[in-house]
Amino acid sequence: MKCLAPLLVTASALLAGAAAADDDAALQLADQTADQVEAARDWRFLAELAGADAQYRVGEQPAEARLSLDGRIDRRFHDDWRFVFADRIDLRSSGGHQTSVNMLKEAYLGWQPRTELLLDLGRINTRYGAGFGYNPTDFFKVGALRSVTSVNPASLRENRLGSVMLRGQTLWDGGSLTAMYSPKLADTPSDDAFSLDLGASNPQDRWLLALSHSFGDNLNPQWLLYHESDTTQLGLNWSVLLGDATIVYAEWAGGRQRSVAGRAFGIDDTAFRNALSTGLTWTAATRLTLTLEYQYDGAALASGGWDALRAGPIGPYLGYRQLAAQRQNLTTRHAAMLYAQWQDVLMPRVDLSGFVRQDLSDDSRLSWLETRWRGDSTDVALQWQYDAGDARSNYGGLPQRQIWQALLTHYF
Repeated sequence: MKCLAPLLVTASALLAGAAAADDDAALQLADQTADQVEAARDWRFLAELAGADAQYRVGEQPAEARLSLDGRIDRRFHDDWRFVFADRIDLRSSGGHQTSVNMLKEAYLGWQPRTELLLDLGRINTRYGAGFGYNPTDFFKVGALRSVTSVNPASLRENRLGSVMLRGQTLWDGGSLTAMYSPKLADTPSDDAFSLDLGASNPQDRWLLALSHSFGDNLNPQWLLYHESDTTQLGLNWSVLLGDATIVYAEWAGGRQRSVAGRAFGIDDTAFRNALSTGLTWTAATRLTLTLEYQYDGAALASGGWDALRAGPIGPYLGYRQLAAQRQNLTTRHAAMLYAQWQDVLMPRVDLSGFVRQDLSDDSRLSWLETRWRGDSTDVALQWQYDAGDARSNYGGLPQRQIWQALLTHYF
């Protein structure tokens, strides 16, 4: 409970500021999504200029400048056919050294021969999960991060590689069944700037079944069955609306698999392991949304193992952390997260969003805050990230202690 104290204090302060909640208006706010805003146009392109300065725990590094170009086309060129293409390139400059990373996020052809039947073929960024900051059923997230520009969970889910696959979906009144097959296309990831990186997106044969059906206004669960070479896992996503402004959700995955440490150190410790993300989201009429989430990863190290790894040689410690990050597992078994987003917080078009992520095993903490001014076609934002904790803790072990980043984003 001591570890949750900072989260609860923050939540209480924000809740007090939103005491004038009106449930009807809150529900309307919850229904407003970026997808609806963009629905009228079949293409989107943005250019983002960013400058970042970091404070390191050891030594100093020069500030970084970044230019990102990001585009997406979702065009129906015949009654039954659709083409989707999404690509992003990040160009970085730091201390006179330039790097570039291109990321083909999606490129696929869709065919809808009947209203209730859809088929897609190509690279698809398929995302599952009811959780906000940790998604055990997002099985295709492993190896998908090629260039990270923000630790915001929404950015991590959007800006990543899709997997090359064949996907079919059949629909009926109140439900759907989706099947996908993703073959192995390469052995290892690539560092080449303009590589398709099939070794990261398609390192092995994988398939997934997802079944959804509504049993009423408040009961619409989704079941998943996923298989790859050394594991088969079940998954469940479920959410329910409590009142007009509160949503409770749960996401679970379980199956026989090796732990992250077992994979990192070449040990076959296969056992049944669970992963869970559960929480609630509350939206106020003041345009404030709060999400409080508990996260559990049975494949990550428990407190005893994590303490022993931290106290040991640096090589295994770094190897474990690198693999956990690559697979987007939790570093330790228990975590909690509070996320807040407040639109028009001080004046129209000015938003404030941020989160605190608490490691419940070693009491380290990641804090992230963004203030953003939304213009008609240009945004200006300032982001702050702070990693707190003891040496070699989850967040205290990161090389950067603090990062400031200013962004100018223009939408075409």
